Amino acid sequence: MLIVKGLASGYGRIPILDNVNFGIADAEFLGVLGHNGMGKSTLLKTLMGLLPATAGSLNLLDTDITRLPTHTRARMGLGYVPQGRGIFPGLSVQDNLRFSACANPARSMSVEEILDEFPRLKALTGRPGGALSGGEQQLLALARALIARPRLLLLDEPTEGIQPSIIDEIVDKLKEIRVRLGLTIVLVEQNIDFIRQLSDRVLLIHKGTIVQEMRPDELTEESALGHFS
Repeated sequence: MLIVKGLASGYGRIPILDNVNFGIADAEFLGVLGHNGMGKSTLLKTLMGLLPATAGSLNLLDTDITRLPTHTRARMGLGYVPQGRGIFPGLSVQDNLRFSACANPARSMSVEEILDEFPRLKALTGRPGGALSGGEQQLLALARALIARPRLLLLDEPTEGIQPSIIDEIVDKLKEIRVRLGLTIVLVEQNIDFIRQLSDRVLLIHKGTIVQEMRPDELTEESALGHFS
């Protein structure tokens, strides 16, 4: 699905990622675990084309996307849920979903179809995105990304600041969609329990470099912290 080779990126003259290498198979869930400031969000932004790669290559579905713009990557099947959710707070839930569906109308689900996937949002369709709870905003952000039927979804810290009941709902929904739609995910997280429940493999990132790959059943607070010390 995706091959990353020698990837480097950063912000202007400030390097963040250095020689990042990994691959992800079709329908695989890959976790990326690390402390704040270690390059997790920078990695996803570079994969999505929001930051330019300064070295290395990105290959999606046998196509070199290293220099392609963000909208082209999205049309090829890349989806992205940023840290902080990235919804439109002044638009209603329904209009948030309509906006995302219009970005790729040939591929997208209808608003009704995605609301069937997220029944909690059905009663909130007329409410502004900014009036939702943190957990409801995260569900909306996930629905906005999934309405476009991505092949590969990039998720950045989806559990940040939300209640445990909605975290459990997100876990169940992603597992269900994985089986039914064959979704592939790169999941960036600090929540070890969440990443362990969903991931087939977990990459540990430290100071912009992948330092270890682990199985989810090997992942504990002690084992992860040992690689970050």
